[in-house]
Amino acid sequence: MNGDDFADLLNEAAVRDPEGIYARFNGAPLTFSELDRRAAAFSGALEELGIGKGERVAVMMRNSVATLAVIFGLARSGVAWVPVNVQQRGEGLRYLLGHARPSLIVMDEALESVVGQAAAPAVRTLAHGPVGALDRVLDSGRRPARTPAVQPDDAFAIMYTSGTTGRPKGVIVSHRMLRLAADAVGLVSVAQKGDIFFLWEALYHIGGAQLLPLPMLRGITLAMVDRFSASSFWQQVRDERASHIHYLGGVLQILLKQPASAGDRDHNVRIAWGGGCPADIWQAFQQRFGVEIRECYGMTEASSITTFNDRGVVGSVGTPVPWFSVDLLDDAGQPVRQGERGEIVVRTSKPGALFPGYFDNPDATAKALRNGALHTGDIGSYDIRGNLTFHGRMTDSVRCRGENVSAWEVEHVALEHPAVEDCAMIGVAAEIGEQEIKLFLKAKPGQAIDLAPLSGWLGTRLAPYQNPRYLAIVDDFERTASQRIMKHTLSTRTDDCWDRNAMADAR
Repeated sequence: MNGDDFADLLNEAAVRDPEGIYARFNGAPLTFSELDRRAAAFSGALEELGIGKGERVAVMMRNSVATLAVIFGLARSGVAWVPVNVQQRGEGLRYLLGHARPSLIVMDEALESVVGQAAAPAVRTLAHGPVGALDRVLDSGRRPARTPAVQPDDAFAIMYTSGTTGRPKGVIVSHRMLRLAADAVGLVSVAQKGDIFFLWEALYHIGGAQLLPLPMLRGITLAMVDRFSASSFWQQVRDERASHIHYLGGVLQILLKQPASAGDRDHNVRIAWGGGCPADIWQAFQQRFGVEIRECYGMTEASSITTFNDRGVVGSVGTPVPWFSVDLLDDAGQPVRQGERGEIVVRTSKPGALFPGYFDNPDATAKALRNGALHTGDIGSYDIRGNLTFHGRMTDSVRCRGENVSAWEVEHVALEHPAVEDCAMIGVAAEIGEQEIKLFLKAKPGQAIDLAPLSGWLGTRLAPYQNPRYLAIVDDFERTASQRIMKHTLSTRTDDCWDRNAMADAR
């Protein structure tokens, strides 16, 4: 037993406080003892199936009590959890399951046919549902005959990155890394005993998974729902009397663009914490909803959270957590000067805080881990007080007219337009030169976007080389578990959208 194995933490809590509440799921309480009993039953089933330490089990399930039991059961058995986004389909799912090579696939009953079309025929499956085999297992009361010794650096999970620009890579996340992620959440959120954390995010994303040890470590309660709903969000928060909400991707923007309500401050939330709050909406969100923004930055590869902002500097992701340091390097690997932009490179004083590598992908591992440091591929800058500002991905840019155009910068300008709810920028083929910019736009409810005036509006706020040539309207975007837009699904055609150059030629 060790302090980094959170399955042991659950077992200890079940003995010490059996009727204590680990979480409420859609309002129904789940005690430590009940979760521990179900997790033990799943661990016993793995043992009967001959699935042991070092093997992998893929789990394609929405948030549920059964999902929690499966994850804790896998951790107890030393079997690596391979979380799978429930939106995965076809070739993407086929690739993930083929690459991970799981010994078992556990899924919601509604996804049986989807998994059946993508998985190898020989792989065993277990379904969760009203008459599912998984549910009978979890209610069986069985326990494993023996529990293997799980070490801090054993694989807890193989978490495939979102794959917004290409094939996802399987990040090996150790038990130690998940414990550090939870410790960092405590720092970011200033978690106190008795707090209630509203958890909308899918457990198959690190943003949700990192909260799993927190009830045992900080004495908080998780208030869980099965999925994110912008229209129901604040009512769910009120019903649960939540003290904390989490955000990632475009969640704050989505919530801020919901119709204003007299109940916007009718809640118990003190802190909204997470990553991806643009400076231009930071204060607007705080003022409208009466909460404190606590911003952080990190990657799954570095135990989820690397820096956190406890100084209230708007737009900054703060300073490193105690076990990390961050350098900003130029293309030659040299430190940049204060105020200049460089690649965020993370080092640690705690062995095991950085991931050991990508599963079965030595080339990607060698590119990311160099001389004991994680080269993130992200861009940052430091202010005079050592506060880090995140400027986007190095790879999420377009080379246009000899200039590198950051998607992050263009998108954040476009989001200021009163008719735009969300947007995404990609590069497309240019007739001459490098690339042209294509911007996809989703309108706010009840609004219409007139593309020609919008293009002119962007032209007054962006450099000429940043102003998108192509504009396209979409009803919605396909998103990852963290609500990030899956840019690789967007059309790279130039004949299915509005063309600024064509309009100019017509005049």
